[in-house]
Amino acid sequence: MNTFGQALRVSTFGESHGLGVGCVIDGFPAGVVIDEALLAAQMQRRKGGQTPYATPRKEDDKVEILSGVFEGKSTGTPIALFIPNTNTKSKDYEAIRDIFRPGHADFTYQAKYGIRDYRGGGRSSARESAARVASGAFAKMLLQEIGITCESGILHIGVHKGENIDFAYAKTSEIFALDKSMEAAQKQAILEARKNGNSIGGCALVRAFSPNGALKGLGQPLYYKLSGAIGAMMMGLNGVKALEIGDGIESSTRLGSQNNDNMDSSGFASNHCGGVLGGIGTGEELRIKVYFKPTPSIFLPQQTINSHNEPQNLALKGRHDPCIAVRGSVVCESMLALILADMALLHTHTRLESIKDFYNAH
Repeated sequence: MNTFGQALRVSTFGESHGLGVGCVIDGFPAGVVIDEALLAAQMQRRKGGQTPYATPRKEDDKVEILSGVFEGKSTGTPIALFIPNTNTKSKDYEAIRDIFRPGHADFTYQAKYGIRDYRGGGRSSARESAARVASGAFAKMLLQEIGITCESGILHIGVHKGENIDFAYAKTSEIFALDKSMEAAQKQAILEARKNGNSIGGCALVRAFSPNGALKGLGQPLYYKLSGAIGAMMMGLNGVKALEIGDGIESSTRLGSQNNDNMDSSGFASNHCGGVLGGIGTGEELRIKVYFKPTPSIFLPQQTINSHNEPQNLALKGRHDPCIAVRGSVVCESMLALILADMALLHTHTRLESIKDFYNAH
């Protein structure tokens, strides 16, 4: 199951230490202007090796567009993208080829397939997310055409939680911090964990908005709800352990009279629901919190077993993010763009007027 989406379908492929990773985008409409500068900028945001707050592994992450684009526009045929791996160090993993790393998917992949690529986690590595960001950039190109914007940033690292949310500031921050006043403490927490051979968790805040109301009506009841797709796709990312839409957990502590979003002729008076009711977009801002566990790759002594069920003392090598939430926030933003692009394409088939408009225009 390496494909997600309904009208817009993305299949990813590749392993952390293979020749590269990539994807095929099927169902992408013809005639969309392909902005390669936007594509490069999105890949740059996700890249490691740029700051002490991320993995030192430096990959070019240059996306090769193999098909589906002609003279700067999408052709409506499958778009194939490939991202070569140019900086692998597979020898770092030779000593643990038969050992299950705590917190990783080594044990479960072996249990499922009876074979696994131990080099950097193979298919289970977050390296695969480069393909999601690349395909997400194409989704953003489509969303720009209909007036939807997706943004993200870091809400908290460990216990250091931001309160003053500023998405514009996050674009300038090395760790995509949403609260300028908390950035120094969040950076220090990451550096301290790294210095101690440890890692730390964090939370990303992702949002989408549309001044022209393009989010209104997105989502399919009952079995492909907007909220359901967000939950499935975000929880499908490596390291994500929980998420909230709107006020999320806090809403479980309220009375209905406190939590309902009242309405008047000008719209909604609040947005506790986070932009989704009945699994369908209200048109208000979509707001999602995504919680990442600490990176399981740490350099402290750990107890585990090998493939023969024998006890092992584990000492890891390699290059790893001290906090996967930072670069993970970019991946979450890309996934939200893909979900919304898919929902937007599905939405055009739900009204007779939309179908008529299309045929009348041609």
